[in-house]
Order: sequence, then C-alpha cells, then structure tokens
Amino acid sequence: MKKIEKKLHLGIPKGSLQNATIELFKKAGYIINISPRSYFPSIDDVEIECMLIRAQEMARYVEDGILDAGITGYDWVAEYGAQVDSITTLVYGKTGRKPVRWVLAVPENSDIAGPGDLEGRRIATEAVGMTTRYLAKHGVNADVEFSWGATEVKPPVLADAIVEITETGSSLRANNLKIIDTIMESVTHFIANQNSMKNEWKKKKIDTIALLLNAALDAGSRVGLMMNLPETALEKVLEILPSLEAPTVSQLHEDGWVAINTIIDEHKVRDSIPALKEAGASGIVEYPLNKVVY
Repeated sequence: MKKIEKKLHLGIPKGSLQNATIELFKKAGYIINISPRSYFPSIDDVEIECMLIRAQEMARYVEDGILDAGITGYDWVAEYGAQVDSITTLVYGKTGRKPVRWVLAVPENSDIAGPGDLEGRRIATEAVGMTTRYLAKHGVNADVEFSWGATEVKPPVLADAIVEITETGSSLRANNLKIIDTIMESVTHFIANQNSMKNEWKKKKIDTIALLLNAALDAGSRVGLMMNLPETALEKVLEILPSLEAPTVSQLHEDGWVAINTIIDEHKVRDSIPALKEAGASGIVEYPLNKVVY
C-alpha cells in the first residue's frame, strides 16, 4: 500500500497582502512561487500544500477544515465570527508594519459628523456584519449595503457614507472623503483550524511556521553590530549599547582588547555608531539579520 504523505494545507492571502506575504515567507526560509494561471502556488517544503484564497474568505475555509491554517486580517475573523485558533499576530501589510483601520467616512461637504447622524442613511461597505454591529451599538437604524468594490467612489450618489479599510487614508482623501470615526483596528493573524491543532503533527508544523515568520518579522527592524575596543572602554560602551539581551563580549588575542557582538533596533544605529566610536570602539560592522528567535 502506498504511504500517505503528511500534508499541511496552508492558505496564502490573494490580493493586497499577497506580495508582502510571499516576501515574509521568503525571509522565514520558505520559497513560494505563484503561477498566474494557478491558485495552488508551489513551496519548497513537501509537507505543505498552498492555496491562494482571498483574505475575506480565509477564516471560513480554515474554520471548515478545508485549510489547516491561513493568513488573514483579524477583521475578517471578527466579521464572520469564525471559530478558529489565532496562533500569532503578524504585524505587516502592503505598506508597512502597522495596523489597518476600518473607518466610517463621508464626503468632505457632508452634514454627517458622527454615528448619530446616520439614522435612515445608506452605507456601503464590504464589512456588513461589522458595520451592522457598530450601528446597533450606537442605537442607529441605517441601510447597510454590501459593496462589491470601488467603495470610495460611491458617495454621495450611491451612498451617504462608507465603512472602508485603510492603511494611510490616501485613497479616501483622493476621493474627497473624510474619516469621522474608526470602527476597529486590525492586524494580520496566522490562524488555524481547531481540529488541526489537536493533531500533534499538524500542530508542530503550524507552530514551526509561526516561529519562523515571527523571527523574520523581528529581524526586519533590527541589525547586528560587532566591534573591537580596549577593555578600559568596555563599561562606557556597554552604557551606550541597547540590546535584546546582554551583548556578547569576547576576549581578543591581543591583550587588553575585547570584541562585542549585539543586536539593536535599526533606527538607533545612526546615533549609536558615532557615540561608540567616540567611546573607543573601532572596526564597527553593521550587518543585516534574517531571523531573530527569542
């Protein structure tokens, strides 16, 4: 009898998160190749089978067990009330490492100033469930219509207001819309089917992927620094250096000299290097990181 290979069915978000997700997996050590004619990307791990799924649908397919795990925004998990396990948050997106917002927006010249002014109005959105719950919380009755896309262009002719997702707000401003409230903030989550997490092999595989994805994200905002310095300057240099943990200090062959290796936030490097040089460090080398595992 032919042996059945173990497979983890993994959902990759199609659309705005697709390229950022492929790049994140690459940094984590997984090479994913997407064919324009296929919804089943190849991956250099024989134990994983990928499928491209719209982020809006990911939680439903993971909940139903069609996929063992997938990547999607927590907003879509909340929208459908999907019963899935959130393995980890992955703060990244098409424009950077920050949450996205679902906002209530209206035309610049609208008389709508807050949720109370939406009574009897028409709202277009892709997140009908989220918007309906928001209105109910404020005791407002309004007509919520599902939008199939291009939601920003609907006011004022096709809708009085919209509930739309945004990272920077630039698309809203380009369409002469202003934000009057934030309904929720969301970041990307790595989610898993609850039954899959009860399977020892699948759980270990999912946890490994989560570990490596987080390691790649943590490395993205940090760099390594190594340098040489006289022992007499060690105390002063250590006061300058921020680090994840205590820097590694090694004795050099030359008496009275040591080497330091450490990891710091990338945005602190430009201030740290001149201060380190002044304190007595030399041979300072900055190097990029692929992964940082705590």
